[in-house]
Amino acid sequence: MLKIGYRTLKTAIGTAIAIMIAQFFDLNNFASAGIITILCIQSTKRKSVDASWSRFAACMLAMVFSSVFFEGIGYHPIVIGLMLLLFIPVTVSLNIKEGIVTSSVIILHIFMDGRVTIDSLLNEFLLIIIGIGIALIMNLYMPSVDAKLIKFQQKIEANFHTIFLQMAAYLKDENAEWSGREITSTDQMIKEAKTLAFQDVENHFLRNENHYYLYFSMRQKQFELIERMLPLISSLSSSVEQREMIGDFVEDLSEHIHPGNTAILYLKKLYDMKIRFEDMEMPKNREEFETRAALYQFIREMEEYLQLKQSFRGIPSKKMNKQFV
Repeated sequence: MLKIGYRTLKTAIGTAIAIMIAQFFDLNNFASAGIITILCIQSTKRKSVDASWSRFAACMLAMVFSSVFFEGIGYHPIVIGLMLLLFIPVTVSLNIKEGIVTSSVIILHIFMDGRVTIDSLLNEFLLIIIGIGIALIMNLYMPSVDAKLIKFQQKIEANFHTIFLQMAAYLKDENAEWSGREITSTDQMIKEAKTLAFQDVENHFLRNENHYYLYFSMRQKQFELIERMLPLISSLSSSVEQREMIGDFVEDLSEHIHPGNTAILYLKKLYDMKIRFEDMEMPKNREEFETRAALYQFIREMEEYLQLKQSFRGIPSKKMNKQFV
């Protein structure tokens, strides 16, 4: 089924309104107001403001260039080419290159008029103001994405839960089987969630950071650690007492999902477990030594995983549901 998004709807309505207003004021080339609106409506509020400023500044500059070149040299296609040779580099240097297309329309309007007058410049100015103004008004409303972000949070944490359960199962029984599909889906979900969270940041002018974005960034770093842990587990070649102990720890970790941040408690458990390992007998052979070395490295990775969660400031309880350790 054909799906119409908010941006498409706003673009369609905004374009029609801009053209009607320009036509109401009997402006020449009134349809160009609609073109400017289309170009200025962006996916976020900040992008819309940036695009509007670039186009406004470029159009003002285009009117100055057109007045100088056309009135000074003449109204000939070659003059347009010569002017663009200078105009485009100037807009790039002023960081308003997004307005090149829009300003080119203004340049062509003045060229077609065959002369520069106060009325013609005022006409172009009003087209710009109407087109940009309507775009900014249409972009004032941006639908909330909180529900989508919470859904991503829940799915990612559910996958983390499954991954840790599977880790624990393999640590306790090397014959345990797992498809590993949660690894691929988690990686994709985190990327999509971060993109959506960043868009939410750009829809708030007074906010430079977003709790959701920081949260998913933290999860991404944790997931990278999980990906480093998996090869360590799969490389284990013998059964040792420490393997069972770490398996119990990972299983316990996977089962504790709650609103608070209890990473410090699990860091303490890891520390106590390392102390116990140091008091145990030395490895009896090379295979056991390699297994214990891999398990020790696994503990170091898990330590970093928990430290990431401990350093995270958290998300307001009204926004975020249960959080994973």
